[in-house]
Amino acid sequence: MAKKVVITGGHLTPALAVAEELKKRGWEIIFFGRKYAAEGVKTPSVESEIVPKIGIPFYPLAAGRIQRRFTRWTIPAILRIPLGFIQAILYLRKIRPDAVLSFGGYVSAPVVFAGWLMRIPVVTHEQTTVKGLATKFNSLFAKKIAVSWKTNLGDFPPQKVVFTGNPIRKDIFKFNKKIWQELNFEKKLPLVFITGGNQGSYTINMAVGEIIPQLVKIANVFHQCGHLNAFADFERLKDIRNKLPEKLKSRYQVKKYLSGEEMGTLLYKADLVVSRAGANTVAELAALGKPCILIPLPWLYQNEQENNARMLEKVGIAEVLLQKDLSGKNLLRLIKKMLDNLSSYQKNAIKAKKLVCLKAAEKIADLLEEVK
Repeated sequence: MAKKVVITGGHLTPALAVAEELKKRGWEIIFFGRKYAAEGVKTPSVESEIVPKIGIPFYPLAAGRIQRRFTRWTIPAILRIPLGFIQAILYLRKIRPDAVLSFGGYVSAPVVFAGWLMRIPVVTHEQTTVKGLATKFNSLFAKKIAVSWKTNLGDFPPQKVVFTGNPIRKDIFKFNKKIWQELNFEKKLPLVFITGGNQGSYTINMAVGEIIPQLVKIANVFHQCGHLNAFADFERLKDIRNKLPEKLKSRYQVKKYLSGEEMGTLLYKADLVVSRAGANTVAELAALGKPCILIPLPWLYQNEQENNARMLEKVGIAEVLLQKDLSGKNLLRLIKKMLDNLSSYQKNAIKAKKLVCLKAAEKIADLLEEVK
């Protein structure tokens, strides 16, 4: 019979990279994740939309969490904590997996704890340069703890912790000529690729919206604005594009969400990337050696995104623009500066590539087979 693994957690990109490797090895995969993208909204989570499409059964988990800022959703979120645990127990009893593999985030905690109580072996993976709250909790019950960066090795018991690197999706190394040609960008201009991740960033989108008319005079721009609809960013940005002079419209393309092939094609062609500084983004940019402007999300635990961003700044491929300093004017100034000095950033690509392990998915799969 095929070995079964339940994969859970809030970091979808590395989870899918490992799932791909486990499928090759004959594992049956089930995914436990969030139904909605955030508290108080009915926008489906990215995992609830993507995971079923690639043939992996998806179980929605009503997991709760302790929020760091008090909102009207704080009490309901706390009250859902026991509900998530009960759901995890019931799902695990039904599925009876050989192992649980966690990729952090609050949704993983009840699954890991339930798995430990049921004596199901657990492997947990930490993506960031800072030990997250969920990983702190999960590490108490995991047989093995995989970390993305060697600086994290001292954060966990030596008999449990293993440096694997952060799994990187193979799509980012693939260039699709047809996708690129259909974008119909002007050939002689550099490409600035702007992304706020799958959900998008309203703050980044607002700053970009201020400078599109100036930016398209010096570059082609592809903007992934995210799929959250709360602020109608996509419609607003499309309206800005429609008001551009006809000869400049083709230089600005905006889309809510990108497929793996589209992302790989744009990252391959991008001369400069503007993005948040999540662990997966930083690992991918390092693996590609891409010059980038990183705008860390400021309110995360122990300022994890700024720590991630400073790592790429230190090796010389990134500039860090803190959110408190983010404005259209400052972003445009930094984009111009980097485009004018691209070669000085590109020469540091080799140093950036040394930060990552391209065999991370295989190493995590090995760990899973070791503990099951």
